[in-house]
Amino acid sequence: MASKAAVAAVDFTRIYSTLGLGKDTIAALQAFRKRHGDAQRIQAQYASQPTTVDLAHYRAVLKNTAIVDEAEKLLKDFKVVTYDVNTHIKAIETFEAKAVEKATATAAQIDVELKELQATLANIEEARAFEDLTVEDVGNAHPRILEAVETMVKKGKWTVPGYKEKFGDLSLM
Repeated sequence: MASKAAVAAVDFTRIYSTLGLGKDTIAALQAFRKRHGDAQRIQAQYASQPTTVDLAHYRAVLKNTAIVDEAEKLLKDFKVVTYDVNTHIKAIETFEAKAVEKATATAAQIDVELKELQATLANIEEARAFEDLTVEDVGNAHPRILEAVETMVKKGKWTVPGYKEKFGDLSLM
């Protein structure tokens, strides 16, 4: 009874969305839940049916008691067939192993992404405002810019290629 209450209390849609499971994992879990629910309904249906046969009632109702005797003999000789469920258990264990493997991989991936985001956030929080930056700071951060400017000055180029096309000519003359 407690397991039924626990299953009813679980919000699977929230679990699917918060864990970031893949589409195939969600589909497999939903299919498994559907099969489990179907099996429970069938089991409940058969459990509610009576399991005993009142042969005395049939002997009283039917004129041909030989049929009742034959049915009674068949019932006494009936042996329940046992099924080997090990293949099903192995399939479930394989599914469980794959699910755990995928969940572990997803958790590791989320941890890596979380660390990257935390590093980016720390970098953003420590960064200076754009207005506070100097040319020297930009040059130290990207030495290629300084090299390009030095090369342009040596060659006597005082304009940046593509500047006029992008921003227009701001000279008054």
